[in-house]
Amino acid sequence: MITRRTFINGLAVSAAGAALVSNAKSYGQILGANERVNFAVVGLNGRGRAHLAALKGNQSTAHMAYCCDVDAKVLAKFKAEAQETLGYEPAALGDFRKALESKDVDAISIACPDHWHAPMAVLGLRAGKHVYVEKPSSHNPREGELLIEAQQKYGKLVQVGDQQRSSPHTIKMVQQIHDGLIGRAYFGKAWYSNARKPMGIGKVAPVPEWLNWELWQGPAPRSEYKDNIHPYNWHWLFRYGTGESLNNGTHEVDICRWALDAGYPDRVTASAGRYQTQDDWQFYDTMVTSFEYPDKTITWEGKCCNSMHYYGRDRGIVVNGTTGSVLIDRAGYEVYDLNGKMTDSFKSGEKGSSHDLVSRDSMTDAHFGNFIAGIRTGEKLNSPIVVANTSVTMLQLSNIAWSVKRELKLDNKTGHILNDPEAMKQWERSYEKGWEVRV
Repeated sequence: MITRRTFINGLAVSAAGAALVSNAKSYGQILGANERVNFAVVGLNGRGRAHLAALKGNQSTAHMAYCCDVDAKVLAKFKAEAQETLGYEPAALGDFRKALESKDVDAISIACPDHWHAPMAVLGLRAGKHVYVEKPSSHNPREGELLIEAQQKYGKLVQVGDQQRSSPHTIKMVQQIHDGLIGRAYFGKAWYSNARKPMGIGKVAPVPEWLNWELWQGPAPRSEYKDNIHPYNWHWLFRYGTGESLNNGTHEVDICRWALDAGYPDRVTASAGRYQTQDDWQFYDTMVTSFEYPDKTITWEGKCCNSMHYYGRDRGIVVNGTTGSVLIDRAGYEVYDLNGKMTDSFKSGEKGSSHDLVSRDSMTDAHFGNFIAGIRTGEKLNSPIVVANTSVTMLQLSNIAWSVKRELKLDNKTGHILNDPEAMKQWERSYEKGWEVRV
């Protein structure tokens, strides 16, 4: 296995070269319009399969050179699926760092556990690659700052997987809200409902021979392997995951923030708990969080162990304004007057469900298309890291508010917590020695 030290030393020349061009015009790094973007897809068990579908949907401009996963069973299954889907076989790697060394790779797409998102993205940027990273783009607020710093230093593109930013009907409706469709918009309500099963009480067990547990943990402090963590339940553990607020709440809060033209709030509050079952699940299963501004408010309600719907939907947003309201979800929108009478509606024809853990859809295809066009022709990204990081950080602040059990007052320029050193300690995390994120 390539050690991290050897790998980083090997990046020294390319990093120096990237630094020289970091102040160059963006068009100096754009591929020729007739060239396809070569991808390495990392993390293949869930959203990685949506990345596969998106590359299929953009096959005239994109090519999968590598697929990478630390789980040999998942890797073999994905490679076969890629062959069937794409009509060719990408090279399969158990260690993504080998793909970063390849001059044939233009971009990496990251669909790994949350604790890997920012560290891997920074390594990709240092290796001279463009990056598509699933939300949340960081495990903690400090990593978000570091990822922005790395993107600006190395001059490559970073698109965050808030795919609804590339939904045509959402783009249209947000623009209409900005143009005054419902008067002055002042309140955004977002929600998510699911019926997740318990993760149970895990037992310490031998690491399966097909899993590279050491690399799976990567930047996270080391712990024993338990039989109820991989491949999905890491979401509910502090060491690796970020809870349902970052797993899904980021999507709808991001659309609320976009519709209301809002940055960081002045205050964050959160009430939450693990109520459904008592097991190894460390995060909440139910949360209500609010983001307060001088002239508007955004709320998110997450119920990931109870599928009771709002407005007949398991996820979505409602934006209230002085002359009406708009309901937006992944399948369309509805416009209402002040009396609750529907005045307009649209259905995209697609069906989405919070129970779908892969979410292959036209939004993801379009979001990849936007990213690829950004690389090839300089098209403006729909969810660049400098924009997406605000939404991610806001939900991370909700987790901190829940943890310390009090309201957080913020610097609305940076998102930093004011006059609360105890809460601010959670702005960053500790890392396994040698795996610290370095720009």
